[in-house]
Amino acid sequence: MEKPEFFVTPGYGEYLLNKLHYSQAVKIGNRVETSGQGGWDDDFQIPESLADEIAQAFRNVERTLASAGASWEHVVHVNSYHVGGFPPEVNDVMVKLYRHYMPDRAPIWTQVGVAALGLSTMRIEIRVTAITS
Repeated sequence: MEKPEFFVTPGYGEYLLNKLHYSQAVKIGNRVETSGQGGWDDDFQIPESLADEIAQAFRNVERTLASAGASWEHVVHVNSYHVGGFPPEVNDVMVKLYRHYMPDRAPIWTQVGVAALGLSTMRIEIRVTAITS
């Protein structure tokens, strides 16, 4: 069995490692798994706009994948966790960003409605599985 390698996203990931003792990604062989990525900036501020929060979560997934040598082009599975239900805006923004970040593939996707996430102001969290070459 291959040994897991753990990765920390520069910026917020370093803080979370020190504060909560967890990594942002793990790579085993050619498989990369991320922890849930919210729509926060490096100061853990969440945008007021839901669309902006979702877009920031996608950028944070991108940053985390890059720390482990992967990118959105390698993503095969997405789990998204949503507070506040699924107004049409959620799917509209998610699909727009899927098409932007993964124009040549459509990953499998599971959406889950939840009561709360790690920060009280969060409305979305995204975790992914990627397979690199």
